[in-house]
Amino acid sequence: MIGFIKKDLAMIKSNFKLLGVLIVIYAIMGLMNKMDISFILPFMCVMIMISSFSYDNYNKWDAYSISLPNGRKNSVKSKYITTILITLIVSIITTILSFIISYVNTQTINYEQILVTIFGTIFGTLLVLTIMYPIIYKFGVEKARIGIFILVFGIVIIGSLLATYVDLSNILKVLTVLEDYLVIILIMISIIMVYVSYLISLHINLKKEF
Repeated sequence: MIGFIKKDLAMIKSNFKLLGVLIVIYAIMGLMNKMDISFILPFMCVMIMISSFSYDNYNKWDAYSISLPNGRKNSVKSKYITTILITLIVSIITTILSFIISYVNTQTINYEQILVTIFGTIFGTLLVLTIMYPIIYKFGVEKARIGIFILVFGIVIIGSLLATYVDLSNILKVLTVLEDYLVIILIMISIIMVYVSYLISLHINLKKEF
């Protein structure tokens, strides 16, 4: 398993330089009050990890991995573990930068607001992950990109329709009641989402022919 994770990290290490540059750029923009970096960086991690699928496809990795002990299972598991690790590490960096930017700009640090925003961003990142990975394992990276675009576009349309025609006041009242437990709820939902997504991706990969 460790070897699979090292493989994924080695394949995307060239992207770490780009990530570092973008972190600096977004930090500067944050200091200039041009952007809230909390919403950007974790999602970039997912996009970097998706590129690892392209590298796997180019190097015929999947065909090779099935010859290794528990190769199919470890290949899927390593993708999820590596993605989560990178997302958490970058989120920690983002949190520290958000504290610094908040203090430089306002001489105060709104810990609660920043942490809630970060947790919400991590949740959104994991939601994207749980949707995208099974689609990629099923259809491949190129076809999955089209499917993901359609899915996201559909979600936006449905969300717009709900906001327009459905009374959301009751939902907002429930969210207000659950506000004190929001972080715990997001963590529990995230764990369930990732685990279910992993099981689906694993099932697909075990049945797939290379």
